[in-house]
Amino acid sequence: MSPPRSRFRPKRQIDGASLHSYWANAVWALPLLWNTDRILLAGVIGSVAVQSILPAGQALVSRELINVVVAVLEPGGQPTQTLWFWVGVGMTLAILQASAGVANELWSQLLSSRLDLRLTTDILTHAASLDLPFFEDPRYQDMLERAQQSPSSHIFAFVHNALSAASNVAQAVSLIAILLVLEPLTGAVVVPIIVPYLISQWRLARTKYDVQHARATKRRWTRYFVGRLTNRGSIPEVKLLDLAPLLIANYRTLAQEFLAQDRSLLRRRFAGAILFVVASLGSLYLLFSRVITRVLAGALTLGDVGLYGGAMLRLRSALDSAVSSLSGSMAETLFAADLAEFLNTRPGILPEGGQVPAETHGEIRVEGLSFTYPGTSQPALMNVSLHIRPGETVALVGENGAGKTTLVKLLARLYEPDNGRILLDGRDLRDLSLSWLYSQTAFVFQDFNRYEATAADNISFGDWRAILHDRPAIEAIARRADAHDLITSLPQGYDTLLGRMFGKYDLSGGQWQKLAIARAAARPACLLILDEPTSNLDARAEYELFSRFRELARGRTTILISHRFTTVSMADRILVMAGGRIVEQGTHRQLLDQGGAYAALYKLHRMQTDMS
Repeated sequence: MSPPRSRFRPKRQIDGASLHSYWANAVWALPLLWNTDRILLAGVIGSVAVQSILPAGQALVSRELINVVVAVLEPGGQPTQTLWFWVGVGMTLAILQASAGVANELWSQLLSSRLDLRLTTDILTHAASLDLPFFEDPRYQDMLERAQQSPSSHIFAFVHNALSAASNVAQAVSLIAILLVLEPLTGAVVVPIIVPYLISQWRLARTKYDVQHARATKRRWTRYFVGRLTNRGSIPEVKLLDLAPLLIANYRTLAQEFLAQDRSLLRRRFAGAILFVVASLGSLYLLFSRVITRVLAGALTLGDVGLYGGAMLRLRSALDSAVSSLSGSMAETLFAADLAEFLNTRPGILPEGGQVPAETHGEIRVEGLSFTYPGTSQPALMNVSLHIRPGETVALVGENGAGKTTLVKLLARLYEPDNGRILLDGRDLRDLSLSWLYSQTAFVFQDFNRYEATAADNISFGDWRAILHDRPAIEAIARRADAHDLITSLPQGYDTLLGRMFGKYDLSGGQWQKLAIARAAARPACLLILDEPTSNLDARAEYELFSRFRELARGRTTILISHRFTTVSMADRILVMAGGRIVEQGTHRQLLDQGGAYAALYKLHRMQTDMS
């Protein structure tokens, strides 16, 4: 199967699977921290720098202490003042080392929290700018999944590991410099051991990233299984069908696969680390024996033995930490590339002209409109043309899959057509400001949202910038949409928190739909789109809505989708759709007299009504 068509292209794709991309990823990630909080970042860098230069100084102080102690103990030896001087210097360096570590931890946590806030906000803001097809494409859902995997922790871990690697490299260089003075073969032994270890750890980091990258879809599946077992909307059917054992088994299968992959990676890491420990310590201790031999021969002092022994152990630890930090930093930049890929993704629907008309009338003209959903080959709309007059109420009728909902979503510019164009008051939608166009569209979706918020907020969200805190305006809208009596019957009236996620009171489907209709009524838009607005209403509620329908639609161009002929018969004109085309149009009476597709649907509806 060919990959689905996509209208999205990253502005800049970062290759996250090769060593040469490390620098490009780093250049992209570093400014994020710098622009988040420069003072905190400077504090983190400064504390790391202090920690990196002190170990060599402490090793030299230890050497002097040993030599001074030996000198003091000799007959007629040095006075003890020199001894206490070096003790004081050692204590000062130790305090500075420990204080720098405490400061680094504090500043790092503060910087990480600030970065988490910024990146989460950036992800949400960017997600809000993307259009509907992005969220309907599984490939881009995987991209979003990878971008949301603790992005701040990956970015911060990259910088922290990079600084740690620099610190450990600085420590290693200074310690090697000291050791070379005592034993010139130190460099010749260390380099052949450390280079292969670094390469192996980098390859392991790449493998770990590849494994995590490939898990995106399966991670979404695990969340899906958990959601089916914990979401209150799905629990009743899951219990009745006894699906829990099956869903749990599916979850365990994926989780065990992840566990096996992680176990394999940990084993490889353990094997490499053990090999490095044995090789590095074995080699360094052989050199240490040479130093001891030279001390016994009188070529070096006893302090040199302490210096080489302490520096040798610190060097091995520094080299191990440097390799671990450097490979970890490289790995984290690969995860940073996932975030960069998401943030560089651009929506397919962009406001080309950005015009904001001074006034609107609601005239709609559709010319040769065609559209095919990404990933499918069958067009949802084919060469559709129509004209809707300002203030006219038009109903769309047809069987499921006829293209009704696709058409109205194109009218709202939630999708971009493949061919043809849509004009609002003579202006192509692509030439209009997208935010302005959305402000002129009130839409009751078939799968409308049930907001976990108060009843008042559920209505005010239709025009929240204007009426969020305007209770009189909200109540007036509720009365117009026939939702006032429903709301006043709630325990706290308009202040009742709805939904069971945070509150204690829920509504029926029809009651939620009333609020959705009221929310659309709150929007001062020239275009009102109602997709199955009475599907959850009982006969009485439907009748009451019909009686207020003209008032709700007054001054707006209204497009109504419904399978209920009592609803569509109220429209000024009815468009009948089939196979992505408009096959009939006219009034209710005209279409019945024609005896075509509409009349056949109406007859079937009457038969079903009589049988019920």
